[in-house]
Amino acid sequence: MNWVIYLVLAASVLALSFAFYFFKSMMKEDEGTDLMKKIASHVRRGAMAYLKQQYKVVIIVFVVLAALFFVMSLFGLQNEWVWFAFLTGGFFSGLAGFFGMKTATYASARTANAARKSLNSGLQVAFRSGAVMGLVVVGLALLDISVWFLVLDYFIPEANHLIIITTTMLTFGMGASTQALFARVGGGIYTKAADVGADLVGKTEYNIPEDDPRNPATIADNVGDNVGDVAGMGADLYESYAGSILATAALGAAAFGTCCYEMQLKAVFAPMIIAAAGVLLSLFGIFMVKTKEGAGMKQLLGALSRGTNTAAVLIAVATFGIFAWLFGTETNQWWQVSLSVVVGLLAGVIIGKSTEYYTSQSYTPTQKVAESSKTGPATVIISGLGLGMLSTAIPVVTVGVAIVLAYLCANGFNIEFNATNLSMGLYGIGIAAVGMLSTLGITLATDAYGPIADNAGGNAEMSGLEPEVRKRTDALDALGNTTAATGKGFAIGSAALTALALLASYVEEIKIALVRIGETLPNGVETAKATLVDFMQAYNVNLMNPVVLVGVFIGAMMAFVFCGMTMNAVGRAAQKMVEEVRRQFSTIAGILEGKAEPDYERCVGISTKGAQHEMLVPSILAILVPILTGLILGVPGVLGLLIGGLSTGFVLAVFMANSGGAWDNAKKYVEEGNFGGKGSENHKATVVGDTVGDPFKDTSGPSLNILIKLMSMVSIVMAGLTVTCHLL
Repeated sequence: MNWVIYLVLAASVLALSFAFYFFKSMMKEDEGTDLMKKIASHVRRGAMAYLKQQYKVVIIVFVVLAALFFVMSLFGLQNEWVWFAFLTGGFFSGLAGFFGMKTATYASARTANAARKSLNSGLQVAFRSGAVMGLVVVGLALLDISVWFLVLDYFIPEANHLIIITTTMLTFGMGASTQALFARVGGGIYTKAADVGADLVGKTEYNIPEDDPRNPATIADNVGDNVGDVAGMGADLYESYAGSILATAALGAAAFGTCCYEMQLKAVFAPMIIAAAGVLLSLFGIFMVKTKEGAGMKQLLGALSRGTNTAAVLIAVATFGIFAWLFGTETNQWWQVSLSVVVGLLAGVIIGKSTEYYTSQSYTPTQKVAESSKTGPATVIISGLGLGMLSTAIPVVTVGVAIVLAYLCANGFNIEFNATNLSMGLYGIGIAAVGMLSTLGITLATDAYGPIADNAGGNAEMSGLEPEVRKRTDALDALGNTTAATGKGFAIGSAALTALALLASYVEEIKIALVRIGETLPNGVETAKATLVDFMQAYNVNLMNPVVLVGVFIGAMMAFVFCGMTMNAVGRAAQKMVEEVRRQFSTIAGILEGKAEPDYERCVGISTKGAQHEMLVPSILAILVPILTGLILGVPGVLGLLIGGLSTGFVLAVFMANSGGAWDNAKKYVEEGNFGGKGSENHKATVVGDTVGDPFKDTSGPSLNILIKLMSMVSIVMAGLTVTCHLL
C-alpha cells in the first residue's frame, strides 16, 4: 500500500508543472507602454526589497527555534527529526509566498494591458496568474508531505511508527504556521500603513483619485497589495492546507491504531489522496473561468463560481470513489466517512456565500453601509461594525453544524459517546477540514486574483490609460474585493475545523511524550493503551476544573490582545506615512500639478521599516504564550487556552474580515455613481470607513486564523516539555 504515496507525489509535480505553465503563459503577454513597464518595475522592486528584508528577520527566529528543538531532542523531549522538519515547513511556506508574489508583480501591468483589448482578456490574465499561487501552494505542500512520509517511513521502524511519523510531520506544520504569521502580520502592517496614508491625505485632504501618480504613497500601496494579500495569503493557506492534511493523518493513525497496519495506513493516506484528487479537479475548474464583454458584478462572480463550484461538486463525487477503493472491502463505513468530506465542502460553500452576501456591493447589507454615508463617517463606521457582528451568525452556526455532522457521519451516526466513537468522530472532523480545502488550487486562485486586479487598476490610472480600460479594471478590482473577502471567510472557516483536529493531535502528542520518557498517565493507566476518554479523565479536563477555565480566558484574551497589538502597529506605521505624504505635498514644488515626481522610494522605505519593526512582538507573543501556559498550568491549561483561542478567535476574525470588506465595497459602491459618486461628501465618509476597515480585513482579522493554529502547533511541539515540567 506504500506505493499510494507516489500518487500524492505525482499530483504535487502536476500542480507545480501547471503553475509553471501558467507563469510562462502570463510572461508571454505584452506588458504595455513604457510608462506601464516603469510603474510595474517600481512595484516589483519594492515588493522584492520588502520580502528580502522580512526573510532576514524570520531566518533569525527560525534558527533560534530550531536550535531549541534540537536541544529538546538531545534531552528526549522530542525526536531527532523535529528541528529539521520545522525548518522545511517554514522554507516551503516562504517559497510559496515568494513564487506567488513574483507572479503577481509581473502580472499586474499585463492584466491592465490585456484589459485594453477586452474584459475577458483582463480576467483571464489576472485569474490564471492567481492560479499560479494556488497551484504552487498545493504543489509544494503535497511535495513536502509525500517526501517527509517516505523519509520517516524509512528511518522510523519501531512499533506504532505511523503515529510517531504523523505527529512528527505536524512539526513542519509549526514551521509553516510561524512563517505564515510573520508574512501575514508583516505584510498586513506594510500594506495598510501605505493604504491608510495614501487615502487619508490623497483622497480626503487633497481630493485626488485613488492610485493617482501624484500621491507619494501610491507605489507603496501597490507594493503592499502584493506582500500582504499575495505572499501573506499564500503562506497563510499553505499552512492551513498542510495542517489539515497532517492533523487528519495523525488522527487516522490514532483512530485505527487498534486495527491492522493496512487499515491504519489507509486512514493516514486518505486525506493525502483526497488532496491529490483536488489538484486534478482544481485544474479542470480553472480552465472553466471566462466571461463576456460588459459583464456586471454578478456575471463576473458567476464566472468564478462556475469554476470553484464545479471543482467542489467533482471532489465530492470523487471522495466516495476514493473511500470505496481504500475501505470498501474492510468496512461498510466508507460511505459514511465520505459524507464528512461532503459536509466540509458544503460548509465552505455556505461560509463563502455568506461572506459574499455581507461584503459585496451587489447585495443589500453593503449598500446600506454606503447609504449611511449620507449622515457622515460616524454612521458609516457604526453600520459597518453592526454588519460585521451580525455576519458572524451564519459562519458560526455553519461550522457548529458541520462539526456535529462530520462527527456523526464518521462514527456511523452513533450518538453514544465512547472512546471508539470519539476517535472516529474526530477523524471525521479532520476529514471535513481536508474536504473544505481540497480544491484550494482554484479557491486560492480566486483570492490571489484580487490584488493582481487591484494593481492592474493602479497601473491603468498611473499610466493614464483611456477611461474604458479603467472601467474594466475597476470591475475586475471590485470583483477582487469580494473574492478576497470570501477567501478570508473560507480560510477562517477551515482554520476552525483544522484547529479542532489539532486539539486531538495535541492529546496524541502528550501520550507519545509520556511513552518516550517512560511515564504513565496521572491516574496510572498505561499510556500506550489509553484512549482519549482515559486521557481527559486522567488530566481532569472538564469545565469545572478552574485550571481549564483560566486557560480558556487566556486564549480568549490572546485573540483580543493580538488584534490590539496589530491594529496599533498599523496605526503607528500609518502615522509616519501620513506625515511623509503631507511633507512631500507641502515641500516638493509642482507635485500636485503633475510637474514633479514624488519620492516613492521614501514611502516604500517607511512601510518596510515599520512592518519589520512592528511584526516581531505580536508574532513572538503567539509562540511564547502556549509555552508559558504549558509550563505554568500544564496540560489542562493548554487545552483551555486552545479552546478559548479557537472559539473567540474564529468569531472575532469573521467579524473583522466582513466589516472591513463591507466598508471597502461600500466605498466602491459610491464610486460607481451612487449617493453622490466620487469626490462627494458621501464618498469622503466611506473613505474614512474603508480606512478604519483596512487593518480589520487585511491585518488583524486574517492573522487570527494563523494565531489559532500556531498556538495549537506550538503546544504540540512543546508537549514533551510541558509533561516533563509537571513531573518534576
